[in-house]
Amino acid sequence: MPGTDWNAFLSPVLLSVKVSLFASALVFLLGIAAAWGLSRRAFPGKTLLETALMLPLVLPPTVIGFILLVLLGKKSWFGRWIEEWFAAPLIFTWWAAVIASVVVAFPLVYQTMKVGFASVDRNLEDAARSTGAGEWQVLRYITLPLAWRSLATAYILGFARALGEFGATLMIAGNIPGKTQTVPTAIYMAVESGRMTLAWWWTGSIIVISFMMMLIVNKKK
Repeated sequence: MPGTDWNAFLSPVLLSVKVSLFASALVFLLGIAAAWGLSRRAFPGKTLLETALMLPLVLPPTVIGFILLVLLGKKSWFGRWIEEWFAAPLIFTWWAAVIASVVVAFPLVYQTMKVGFASVDRNLEDAARSTGAGEWQVLRYITLPLAWRSLATAYILGFARALGEFGATLMIAGNIPGKTQTVPTAIYMAVESGRMTLAWWWTGSIIVISFMMMLIVNKKK
């Protein structure tokens, strides 16, 4: 590939990997908190809350992107607060792409972790509590080690989902080359402009990365 094409190819790939790394780390922590809390407690409205958490799994990505655009845009109090605090708007930045990826990846990560936590023997947790262990100690020394396979799978699936996010990212991060252009948006624009060779290079890169992620998941199973 000529030097100019190589530079154009590499920028979205690196940005996609960076966005996916940040998004998968954030959604991993959020998933642990939500899955642990909801799998160990029963309260009125739990079913409604879990349904709301899983909603991004079935909503069109453009709908999610529109909602995020309204919530994070300059007309919202949160968007104005972010702009005042950081002296720059949140939307149309790569951090907006991270947020979009977190939202769309969360249901997949949450459900995988929930299944992992449910597989942990409650008697072991209760035995730890009976010896004086607090909830944080039970989580750290009992639950997380026993559910590590599910947690690792959840992280990899979250990374892969973030890597392929398109609709919501395009809505709130845009498609600014070198700034917010990820591989999925780059492929779309390349096809629109007739640059099919470059589109195939990007397609191949995301297939290879996604294949490696799924291969790791299958090996862990």
